[in-house]
Amino acid sequence: MPEMKTPVAETLVIGAGELGLAVITGLLEQNAECTRSISVLLRPSSGGTRTDIARQLKQKDLQIVYADLATETVEDLSALFAKFNTIICCTGFVGGPGTQRKITSAVLKAGVDRYVPWQFGVDYDVVGRGSGQPVFDEQSDVRDMLRNQSATRWIIVSTGIFTSFLFEPAFGLVDLQGAKVRALGSWDNRLTVTTSEDIGRLTASILAHKPPIQDEVVYVAGDTFSYAQLAEKMEHYLGRPVIRELWDMDRLRAEVAAHPDDGIRKYLLAFARDTGVAWDKKQTFNALQGIEVTDAMTWLKHQQRHVA
Repeated sequence: MPEMKTPVAETLVIGAGELGLAVITGLLEQNAECTRSISVLLRPSSGGTRTDIARQLKQKDLQIVYADLATETVEDLSALFAKFNTIICCTGFVGGPGTQRKITSAVLKAGVDRYVPWQFGVDYDVVGRGSGQPVFDEQSDVRDMLRNQSATRWIIVSTGIFTSFLFEPAFGLVDLQGAKVRALGSWDNRLTVTTSEDIGRLTASILAHKPPIQDEVVYVAGDTFSYAQLAEKMEHYLGRPVIRELWDMDRLRAEVAAHPDDGIRKYLLAFARDTGVAWDKKQTFNALQGIEVTDAMTWLKHQQRHVA
């Protein structure tokens, strides 16, 4: 049984990338007076971008703790985590295979009261193992670890993919310059997308909800649409026809077989599904709570104006 502890801070946010910063902003919007109760875990750095981020966080009166998730042991992380009541993991798979299992093991060993794991993505209960994307299998392992214990309360926030990733050229679904939209598996397959800013706000709202939400998967969505609907949206946005290209399962499997170390190709295969990667927006936490969110085209218009 974990030893009794006196927390030095209420909440630890692991990571300060796109999602971590959005979650921090969401927490501060919920309670602007809580800066001293929020700590942020960063990887040690002697300079560069991470130093700038640390400086910006300190200017907000947030606390900084340093640890390298890739090299720290479960025991070391557990000792660090034991100081906190709530831990929100906002760092994904950059630490390599097994990182999420390690973090979860350390959280449970530390006896943390409440944990929000890095599950900001698809419905891993539906997708299950063997999707073609090995990191999805690890996410299923994390869910098993959480459900097989009762000491730490947990909340999983299912968001679909980040809206920014939908338009990422490397992902290949939307080619703005070439006016092209590609569908994975079928034009009827659907995607749910949510902006990182909305994920941050909604995660903070879920954590603050009364009565408390615990040991649940909570669904949020900024937008849900089929690939056919996405093509129509893009035609309306661009003001001209778009090229439609279907990447069927045979093609996607062949691409993975030919490039077994390519993570993007594995993602494309994993997302070529008619279940587990989309859910009706009207049944989400944000819809039921009446919280406004940003749909995909509104996000894109904002980004294009910002670039211009």
